[in-house]
Amino acid sequence: MEINTPFWIMRDHIKCSGCRRCEIACSLKHEGKIWPEASRIRIFMLFPGLEVAHLCAQCEDPKCIKSCPVEAITVNLDLKCVNIDNEKCIACGNCIKVCPGHIPTIHPTKNSALICDLCDGNPECVKACQETRFNCLYIVPRESSSQYGLFAQTPEEVSKNLAISLFGEKGKELI
Repeated sequence: MEINTPFWIMRDHIKCSGCRRCEIACSLKHEGKIWPEASRIRIFMLFPGLEVAHLCAQCEDPKCIKSCPVEAITVNLDLKCVNIDNEKCIACGNCIKVCPGHIPTIHPTKNSALICDLCDGNPECVKACQETRFNCLYIVPRESSSQYGLFAQTPEEVSKNLAISLFGEKGKELI
């Protein structure tokens, strides 16, 4: 299901089971082996039962691009997603610091940043999530929403909001 028009990956955190198939699918695609530490999507469980899928929100005006001192971060004009040039990247971490969700990570061995590139229009994480019928991750046309920035939050922020959503005011005490 390759898509050639701009889209982004929507996530419904309430539906996430924490199975981590998305991490496995991503690392298989990009690394050729199961290696969640090198995945472009991460699952965080800061409180048992509250799993949070954490990946690039593909912001409208990505701060990570402006923060890069070596111009290693660009936008794929076709898909409107962020790309990292691994040859240029010096793993300085500026992109992580300026990202509202601290979403990019540094590759465990390659000394470059990792950011979701939407698998060039065929996101493996979404396919893996859809195959299990959890439907936590799904594709949304980019123009259908301008709420990308709402998903550029830290796992702590998302977990707190999820706990409040699920458990009411008592949820604040959990995180």
